[in-house]
Amino acid sequence: MTTSLSPDHAWLREAIDLATRNVAAGGGPFGAVIIRGGEVIATGTNQVTPTLDPTAHAEVVAIRAACQVIGDFRLTGCVLVSSCEPCPLCLSAALWARVDRVVYAADRHDAAAAGFDDREFHELFGRPRETWSLPVHQVSTGEDTTPFSAWLARTDRVDY
Repeated sequence: MTTSLSPDHAWLREAIDLATRNVAAGGGPFGAVIIRGGEVIATGTNQVTPTLDPTAHAEVVAIRAACQVIGDFRLTGCVLVSSCEPCPLCLSAALWARVDRVVYAADRHDAAAAGFDDREFHELFGRPRETWSLPVHQVSTGEDTTPFSAWLARTDRVDY
């Protein structure tokens, strides 16, 4: 009996394969693909340690590459497929890129078992800021909104 796999399964297998190959190459165990019109338009693997960039997660790398491919910062009509549940950074990037949906294989608990525990970050935004381990607070200068006023005054701005 032959079982037909959904496109999501095939794309997830590709993301998992990217992640596994990245581990063999000395990188982190994360891979992502961006799908548009049923085709892979970009891929990404975790590049945090080789590039010394804490934002170079597989999903972010794939989003950056896909935006270059299509020549737009919006990925409307695209699907982000990841080997693992995206962390809050990657989910935020997916939201800003306006992908249509996100599909992932392993979850945050699987990642934690392998030493990549971002569960605290998933929970952080639900807690009051004064309880965060990273102090985040506003200091007003009296000119806080000047850049926004300059932005709004531009008639040639590209809204996003």
